[in-house]
Amino acid sequence: MEIRQRTSLFAIVAAFILAGCKFAVGMNSGSMAVVSSGLDSLLDVFMSAMNFLAIGKSIQPPDRTHHYGHGKVENLAAVTQSFVILCTGGIIIFKSAQKFLANEEISYSILDAGVMALSLIFSFVISRRLNRVGKDTDSGALKADALHYASDLYSNSAAITAMILTYYTGMIFFDLLFAGIVGIIIISSARKILKSGILGLMDSPIPKSIEKELMEIIGRLSYPCAGIHKLRSRLSGNRKYVDFHLLLCRKLLILDAHEQTKKIEQEIKSKIPAMDVLIHMEPCPYKCELTDATCMLAKTA
Repeated sequence: MEIRQRTSLFAIVAAFILAGCKFAVGMNSGSMAVVSSGLDSLLDVFMSAMNFLAIGKSIQPPDRTHHYGHGKVENLAAVTQSFVILCTGGIIIFKSAQKFLANEEISYSILDAGVMALSLIFSFVISRRLNRVGKDTDSGALKADALHYASDLYSNSAAITAMILTYYTGMIFFDLLFAGIVGIIIISSARKILKSGILGLMDSPIPKSIEKELMEIIGRLSYPCAGIHKLRSRLSGNRKYVDFHLLLCRKLLILDAHEQTKKIEQEIKSKIPAMDVLIHMEPCPYKCELTDATCMLAKTA
């Protein structure tokens, strides 16, 4: 089991424990803010489980029916998750309004506050780990998961604030208000995940930071390279696909030109992980005689 799968499995177990604790506290106290936070954690279980399956599929090598691999499964999982999360956020807001109109009583205990404080710490730890591994492996699924767990920090903080205000004022308005805020936070995080997933499915280019690193590598090329043009890129899960036209000195033999492009591909792949590079060779634009004495590239080498 690779590190992305292990990290996703860790998130599933932690979120399941958190969801159980929150539901127990919420049902005991009648707090809609705590119950909504529990629903949010239950969503985390669903998201992490889907990511676990999606990552397992995405790491499979290319086959006869998927020549570019299965990386887009991660993007598809992110889009599916976002719609479920959007619906859950709407349900929380609706239930909060319904409970406010019913004017139901809410009661808290020290145990309730302790469980919510513990869940706040858990959410922070899980979010940091997912985000770190997501960046290290460039996994869209883990980054989306980390974003949702980060929103849990706000939802848990909102639930704790609601508990304190309701306990000291006796007004259930605060509990229901913060439950609604949790619902809005969930919807907001779903929107970001949806955007990220759709961009991946629509072959959006690689991030600017990676493109800058790529151009720095290409910028260090010297004779017999005259530069590049028609650079294109796209993402598929955590894999990056790049192709461009490489201008080479006209006096090169085909075998030498091939070796040169092969060396450039290896240089790029060694510096940028999970990168597939395709280079099309073209003769350089200088119309000089094909000798060392007159070659413009050879003179500047």
